[in-house]
Amino acid sequence: MEIIIAILFILGYLFIVLEHQLNLNKAASALLTGVICWVAYVFISADAHLVNEQLLEHLGEISGILFFLMGAMTIVELIDAHDGFEVITKAITTNSKRKLLWITGFLTFFLSAVLDNLTTTIVMVTLLRKLIADRNERMMFTGMVIIAANSGGAWSPIGDVTTTMLWIGGQVTTGNIIIKLIFPSLISLLVPLVAFSFMLKGKTGALPSTYSNKPITPSYERNVFFFAGVGALLFVPVFKTITHLPPYMGMLFSLGILWLLSEVLHKDKDEAEKSQYSVLHALRKIDMSSVLFFLGILTAISALQSTGLLSQLAAFMEKEIGNINLVVISIGLLSAIVDNVPLVAAAIGMYDLQTYPTDHYFWEFLAYAAGTGGSALIIGSAAGVAAMGMERINFFWYLRKISLFALLGYFAGAAVYILQDAILAL
Repeated sequence: MEIIIAILFILGYLFIVLEHQLNLNKAASALLTGVICWVAYVFISADAHLVNEQLLEHLGEISGILFFLMGAMTIVELIDAHDGFEVITKAITTNSKRKLLWITGFLTFFLSAVLDNLTTTIVMVTLLRKLIADRNERMMFTGMVIIAANSGGAWSPIGDVTTTMLWIGGQVTTGNIIIKLIFPSLISLLVPLVAFSFMLKGKTGALPSTYSNKPITPSYERNVFFFAGVGALLFVPVFKTITHLPPYMGMLFSLGILWLLSEVLHKDKDEAEKSQYSVLHALRKIDMSSVLFFLGILTAISALQSTGLLSQLAAFMEKEIGNINLVVISIGLLSAIVDNVPLVAAAIGMYDLQTYPTDHYFWEFLAYAAGTGGSALIIGSAAGVAAMGMERINFFWYLRKISLFALLGYFAGAAVYILQDAILAL
């Protein structure tokens, strides 16, 4: 029984990995894989009622992740609709390449912890287009943005979808993941940042007039929505700590507050103008294909978990590899080739909280590895794929120019995490 479901999952996963070669959207492949795995499970199982109960239990957990992501995406789109990110753009005035590199790196690192790495990458690449006219120079900066966004997302419960999954699942807590991962994540940024600094000299060229389009939203509205939106996102972990309710409840609460704020702020405008700033308009702009991809892949993983396949895989890895550090580092490197969402979902299914309790070394290290390991290849993270599309970066260009620095940062951060834990344990 397990072999059939495993084969179906692997076939479905191949369609996801070969998305661009087959010209098939990975969300469609993921949805089909998820449903087919459960269909196979219910047909093979002797107890259809038990299978349905297991499915409902898993969907309760999966829906929490999806509601959280949809709420976060909508808040970010609301900020963008009000040109809120122009607050950041206007604050950068330097034309020194090295200074701009460090400003961009650190800004991306901390912004990613609040907005998530995908959104931050989109914002920062858009910002770089307004600051650097030469495309070749801009591509180098974009490579640094990918590394910084993934490093910054790893140490925050709302910065990377894999860390969010671990946070929602109860594997990590807000304070602990920040304290334990911020320094290793920072090292994974600093190593490539220092290396890039030796490669960039001089000043950026003058920008064409097309790069300096000014937003039409009044500055008051831009500022209000930027700070209110960022504050709403930061409030989510606070809400969970105070109420002990699931994180998606805090995200929905924050979205509701911003919705009311938008209605009050634009109450005197006509319907046509008002609709551009509404939550309904923001909902139409969020990346629903990504949400459906998460739904499909998490549903498929839950089928593997219910059949006991993942627990068998965990036992096999413990026996063959043994060393927990090698297991996690391997998962991180694999996330550069395979999407980190199913990898982390599989790890959650393989190791329960009885094996590794909340805030265990394994979960924290997994959050770091899955978050930063994807920087090794441009296709290894959502941030990389977004930047690849926006700047038309070639896979092999990134491999030659960026990958080595990303790997050095990844291993340096991993070493720091291992050393840090050893020192704290003394």
